[in-house]
Amino acid sequence: MENILSRFSNGLGSYNPQVLMKMTDITPSVQKHLKDVYLALALATTCASIAAVFNLYTGFGSLLGVFGFIISAIWLSTTPSTPSTLNKRTTLLCTAAASQGLSLGPLIGAAISIDPTILLLAFAGTATVFASFSAAALLSKRRSYLYLGGMLSSVLSTFMMMRFATLFIGGGALLFQAELYIGLFVFMGYVLFDTQLIVERAEAGDRDYIKHALDLFVDLAAIFVRLVVILMKNAQDKQNRREAADKKKRRD
Repeated sequence: MENILSRFSNGLGSYNPQVLMKMTDITPSVQKHLKDVYLALALATTCASIAAVFNLYTGFGSLLGVFGFIISAIWLSTTPSTPSTLNKRTTLLCTAAASQGLSLGPLIGAAISIDPTILLLAFAGTATVFASFSAAALLSKRRSYLYLGGMLSSVLSTFMMMRFATLFIGGGALLFQAELYIGLFVFMGYVLFDTQLIVERAEAGDRDYIKHALDLFVDLAAIFVRLVVILMKNAQDKQNRREAADKKKRRD
C-alpha cells in the first residue's frame, strides 16, 4: 500500500487517475494476461450464478454439483494449455463454475428464506473485498505478498486436522465458528497471494489464464459462502432474540 500513498504524496492537486491505475512493475504483456484472467473469471461467475438460480427453482443438481466441480477442476488442471485445447478448457472452466453454482443453490435458498437482503449484502461484500484485495496486490510491490502462501496453507491444514479430531473429541460447533471467521480472512489473504502469484507466473511465461481464473474463482466462491453463512447466522440470532423478547412480553 505504500505505493498508493506515495502516488498521493504530492497532494490532491497532482492527482492523476492514470497514475493511480498503473500496475506497479507489471509489463504490458502481463497486464493483457490479467485482463484475460478477469474476463474468464467474469464468465465463470456468470455461469455459477445461472446454475445457482437454476438449482434454486428446480432443486436439481446440488450433490451432482459437488462431484462435478471436483472432476471438472481436476480435468482442467491436467489438460495441457495449448491453442487447440482452449475451447475444451474454457468449457471445463464453465462446467466447474456451474457445478459450484449448483452446489450453492440450497445455501442461497436458505438465505433467501431468512432474509432476501442477505444475498445482496453478500454479493456486495464479496465484490468489494475481492476488488480491494486484488487492487492491493496489483498496486503493491511485486512479490510482497507471496510469503502468505505458506502461512495460509498451514492454517487450512490445521483446520482440516482439527475437524478430523472433532469426530473423536467433539467441539465441532466451536470449531465451525472459528473456521467460519478465520477462514474468511484466510481466503482474503489468498486473493492477495494468488493475484501476485499469477503475475509472477505470467512473467515467467505461464499464460494459462483459464487455470488462473479458476484459482481466483475458488477464492471468490469461498469468500461469498462464508459471508452468506455469517450474515445468515447474525440474522437468525437477531430473529431468535426478537422472538424470545416477544414471548417474555406475553408472559408478563
